[in-house]
Amino acid sequence: MKEYIKRFAEFYTANFTPKLAECLYKGYNLSKFKRDCLAGLTVAVISIPLAMALAIASGVGPDQGLYTAIIAGFFIALLGGSRYQIGGPTGAFVIVIFNVMQHYGYQGLAMCMLVAGIVLILAGYMKLGTYIKYIPYPVITGFTAGIGLLLISTQIKDLFGLKIENVPADFLPKWGAYLTHLDTFSVSSVSIAVLSFVIIFYIQLRRPKLPAYLLAVAVATVMVAVLGLNIDTIGNKFGGIPHFLPMPKIPEIDFNILFKVLPSGLTIAFLAGVESLLSATVVDGMSGDNHNSNAELIGEGVANIMSVLFMGVPATGAIARTAANYKANASSPMSGIMQSVFLLLFMLLLAPVATYIPLSCLSAVLIIIGYNMLGLEKMYKLIQGPKGDRYTLIVTLLLTVLVDLNTAISVGFIMASIIFMHRMSREMEIETDDPALVEKKYGGRDFSEILHNRGVVSMRISGPLFFGGVSNISKFFKNMREMPKVLILRMGYVPMVDASGANIIVEFVKKQRKNGIKIIFSNVKKQPRRVLHQAFEEEGIDYHTISTSSTFDNALKMARRYLKNMDDEEKNNQKKKLANAEQ
Repeated sequence: MKEYIKRFAEFYTANFTPKLAECLYKGYNLSKFKRDCLAGLTVAVISIPLAMALAIASGVGPDQGLYTAIIAGFFIALLGGSRYQIGGPTGAFVIVIFNVMQHYGYQGLAMCMLVAGIVLILAGYMKLGTYIKYIPYPVITGFTAGIGLLLISTQIKDLFGLKIENVPADFLPKWGAYLTHLDTFSVSSVSIAVLSFVIIFYIQLRRPKLPAYLLAVAVATVMVAVLGLNIDTIGNKFGGIPHFLPMPKIPEIDFNILFKVLPSGLTIAFLAGVESLLSATVVDGMSGDNHNSNAELIGEGVANIMSVLFMGVPATGAIARTAANYKANASSPMSGIMQSVFLLLFMLLLAPVATYIPLSCLSAVLIIIGYNMLGLEKMYKLIQGPKGDRYTLIVTLLLTVLVDLNTAISVGFIMASIIFMHRMSREMEIETDDPALVEKKYGGRDFSEILHNRGVVSMRISGPLFFGGVSNISKFFKNMREMPKVLILRMGYVPMVDASGANIIVEFVKKQRKNGIKIIFSNVKKQPRRVLHQAFEEEGIDYHTISTSSTFDNALKMARRYLKNMDDEEKNNQKKKLANAEQ
C-alpha cells in the first residue's frame, strides 16, 4: 500500500504540481519576492486599461474585467504550470462572450464558464495538455486573425462616437450600419481616439519601456475631466466602477439555458487551453524554462470557475502580459499573484478617477490589440506557402468572421487533417528492383544486389501505410503482371501501419501464398509488426509461419536457402521420375 501511495504521489507530482509549488520548493527568498513585486506592479499597470477595455468590448461592465484580472489572474498564478504566466481577459473571448451576453445574459455566460472550467480541469487530469500542440498552425492563425478582425469591427461605434441605438451582431450588417450612420460621428470622440493612437505609437517607438496603453488612457482621462468634453465615458455609460470586489455568489443553474450555451462553453474551454499553452510555450522559448501543460489547464479551469463566483468573465493566459512579466525580471508565479494585489489596490484607491475614462480611448487600445491579433506577417507567410495551408487559413478566417467560431474551428481542423493525410499518402513510395515487374508508369529502381535470374525480387515500401495511401499500394499490387519465385517486402522505412494498410498486406500475402510464391518481410518496425501480427491472426494465419528477417542481407540469405531447397526438391523429383521411367 505504501509503495502504491508513493508511486501515485510521484505520478501526481510529475504531472500536476503547480509551478509555484516547484519554485517555492527549490528555494524562495526576499530578493526574489522583491523582483516579483516589481514585475507584478509593471504588469498590473498594463492590465488595468486592457481589462476594462476587453470587458466593455465583450458586452459587460469594465468592473467585471477588473474582477477577472484580479481573481482569475490570482488562481492562474497560484495553480498554473507556467513560471511567468499572467492570466486575465483576452481578445480571443470577446466575440464568444458578446454573443452569449446578447442572447442569454450573464446567467448564460456564467454557465459557459462553469462548463469551460470543468472541461479544462478534466483535460488537465486526463493529461490532454500535451495534445494541444497538434492543433494545426494555419487553423490557429486563421481563427486568431478572424477574432482580431471581429474585435476591430466592434469598436468602430465608440471610436467615432456614432449614434447607433442597436448595432447588428453579424459582421456585414454591422459595417453596413456603420457606413449608414457615419455622418453622426463625434468630433470629440475622434479627437481623443487620434490622440490615443499618437501617444501609444510614439511611446512604443521611442520609449518602449513605458506603459503606453496606461499613459494614453491617463492623458485622455485628464483631458476629458479638465475640458469637460461631451463624450461617452465609463462613468456616463456604466456608472463607474466599485471600490472593492463583490461578495462571492454561486450562480443559479438553468439546465434549459445550459444545454443551449454548451457549445459556447466548449469553445471557451478550447480557446482558453490553446491560448494559455501557446503563451506558456512562447515564454518558455524566451526564458528556457519548461511549463507543465497539464497543471496549466487545471489552473485555467479553477480560475474560470472562481471568476464566475465574483461576476467575472472567461480568462486565460495572455501572451503580451506574460512576455512583459518575464521582461520585467519576474522570478516565479508570485509575480502574477502580486499583479492581482496591485489591481485590487487600484480599485480601492483610484476607482473614482475611472469614471472619466473615455470609451473612444479604450476603443483605440482595442483596435491596436485586434490589429496585433491579425498577425499579417504570419498570414502572408502562410499564403506564400503550400496551397493546403493557404486554403485552410483563408477558410478558417472567413468562417470565423462570417459564420461563427465553432464552425470555423471544426471545418478548419477537418480541412487541415484531410490535407495532412493527402500529403502523407503522397509520401508513400513503392520501389522494386525489377522494372519489368510492373507497368512503366509506376517506376522502379535497380538494386544490383538482387539476382533476377534466380527469381528473387525485392519491393521496398516507404512512408506510413495508412488508409489515406492504401489505394496506391493496392493499385500497385493489382498491376503486377508476373510474380517471381521469392518476393522480399522491405519495410524498414514504414514507420506505422493502420488497419487499412494491414488488410491490404494480408490480402496480398494470402493471394501469393496460394500461388506458391514465397513472401519474406524485411526489417519490419515495432508498430507495423504488432499491427500485422494481429491482422494475420484475425485471418487465421499464424504469424510465425510468415518469414521475417531483421535486415535485407538476412532476407537474401533466406531467399537463397529457399531457392536451394526448391532446387534440391526439383532434383529429387527428377531422379524419382527417371527411376520410375526405368522401371
